[in-house]
Amino acid sequence: MDRRRLLGIALAAVSACGYGSGPLFAKSVYGAGLDWLALLYWRFLLGGLLVWAWALLVPANRAGLRALPRRRVVALIGLGAFFVGNAGTYYAALQYISASLASLIVYIYPALVAVISIRFGHGLHGRRPWAALGIVSLGVALTLGGIETRADPVGLALIIASPCIYAVYIVLAARLAGERRGETANDRTGGDGAETRPAVAAAVMLTATFAVVALMAAAAGEPTVPWLVPSDAWFGLAGIAVFSTAVAISAFYAGTARIGAAQAALVSTVEPVWTITLATLLFGERLSSVQLVGGFLVILGVIVAQTTPGSTPSTVVEEA
Repeated sequence: MDRRRLLGIALAAVSACGYGSGPLFAKSVYGAGLDWLALLYWRFLLGGLLVWAWALLVPANRAGLRALPRRRVVALIGLGAFFVGNAGTYYAALQYISASLASLIVYIYPALVAVISIRFGHGLHGRRPWAALGIVSLGVALTLGGIETRADPVGLALIIASPCIYAVYIVLAARLAGERRGETANDRTGGDGAETRPAVAAAVMLTATFAVVALMAAAAGEPTVPWLVPSDAWFGLAGIAVFSTAVAISAFYAGTARIGAAQAALVSTVEPVWTITLATLLFGERLSSVQLVGGFLVILGVIVAQTTPGSTPSTVVEEA
């Protein structure tokens, strides 16, 4: 397996771990008295500032920002605004249903991405990746075994909408990075990765995401100044901003450019394994034997998918 592909897999896995840390950080934020909209306001404000700092501090990123065509800026703004739908439905649902049930339903998105990518992107090729998708789907179900099946109808509606929106977002982000039917962005750029540098793309997208959320928060009278935020909420907000926003979004965009949307979504199924493992370490929760089997299946499925025979370009250009 070439370095470019390994880097793409690693970036998608880092992104998954970042996203998977979100529900754990959210527990302290909700416990401090903030709701999902206030959480998103501070998430995208702080996360956006971090990404902009990275985009402006690195010379190559500044050059990429200056060279960004106006049409691409508009597309990135639109994509950032669209992301509010996914983030809003997911974090709002967590106030109505358990995190385990939410995670189980959300993980229909890799299958949705795989199907959509057949027509619009670099789809899964051969039988092995599709078999792997089945393995990881079973693994996610087992890993999240023993969940509470009773749930508020509002929460269910929100959490079902979330992966549908996210699947469309992933495919659109991949196309904006340069992916086309049968080709990853990296293939089309001759090994240069995404057509727009990840830090630049994330900065513009998060600006639009924050703008939409800020309007919603202001209209709802949410605490949009620091002194109105409970002190107990800052640790969770900082964690979500750094790991579940700045790192997760930038890494996923860069990883998708290298291995394609469908493969990146499949790799991201390590997220619930990470979340549950972290919850076990931090909160002393114990994994059942069924959950351990589920986690093993997820890892096995990802390995099976990424060892599909076939040649890939070996050129790699590092991105920041």
